[in-house]
Amino acid sequence: MAERRPPHHSRARGRGSSQQTNTSHSRLGSWGATHARCLFESLGRLHRRWVASLLTTLVIGIALALPTGLYVLVKNLDTLATSWHQSVRISLYLEQDVSADAGRSLARDLRGQSDISNTRFISADQGLAEFRKASNFGAALDALGDNPLPGVIEVTPKARLTPAAVGDLVDQLARRSPVDHAALDQAWLRRLSAILELIWRASWVIGVLLSAAVVFIVGNTIRLDIENRRQEIEVMKLLGATDAFIRRPFLYSGVWYGLLGAVVALIVIGSCYLALGGPLSTLTDSYQDGLDLRGLGISGSFSVLLIGVALGWIGCAITVNRRLAEIEPR
Repeated sequence: MAERRPPHHSRARGRGSSQQTNTSHSRLGSWGATHARCLFESLGRLHRRWVASLLTTLVIGIALALPTGLYVLVKNLDTLATSWHQSVRISLYLEQDVSADAGRSLARDLRGQSDISNTRFISADQGLAEFRKASNFGAALDALGDNPLPGVIEVTPKARLTPAAVGDLVDQLARRSPVDHAALDQAWLRRLSAILELIWRASWVIGVLLSAAVVFIVGNTIRLDIENRRQEIEVMKLLGATDAFIRRPFLYSGVWYGLLGAVVALIVIGSCYLALGGPLSTLTDSYQDGLDLRGLGISGSFSVLLIGVALGWIGCAITVNRRLAEIEPR
């Protein structure tokens, strides 16, 4: 039986599809090669003017290091505030005629609340013994006869509670029976929260201002580079080069400026962390729970690099688009 061959038009369609696939792969490879060439050519151009490029990179790095350092400071201060928050104690002074059993029962009940971490009952006799040990008024206390101190319940709020929530908890506990008075010196906690909020907002404001400065620095550097290559750009336009083709190396120069500036910023932050290592170790050792100070980490460092690249590209794009539109062949 004779073998059947596919029709001629089927073979032609197969060859056409294969040619289209090869063409698309060729175009993609050409596009990638063009961008890779521009990427490394722009780096080589920065290397040939390494003094000016180094100065620009250092300025960008310092500008990026300041808000980054503030971010690390706020993050660690927030950890420190959490550690301090865990040391907050609410003192509940019970009425004078409340028995020790009633005080312990109330302490157990309060321990079951969702916003309370722990409670500790101090009876009137325990309080008097502790006061006698801590003071030199033993003879005067013996002369009093009756114990003037009430029973006290020390309440430890949950660490997740805000200062406002802690204040509400104090008011709530003060209304409990048989609590006579609830005391908490939380003025320092309010001040600490206000300071942290101020530093956090200041870091955002400074970050935005210095990001704008990075955009202006990169834009001005690229503007000078375009002016130095003005005649070359005019010749390229006479030969039919498009603005996109001319713009591409400059955009990659901006990317390199931003990336290298971000690397300098990370080096500055790391150097400051090492320089302050001694005092930081002394501070952390003073906390029994072992306060753990944190740096940027891998995700934070990657974010700084990404922000640097984005700012460099934005500053370059703004300048190149405007300057290339002004340059026309004579």
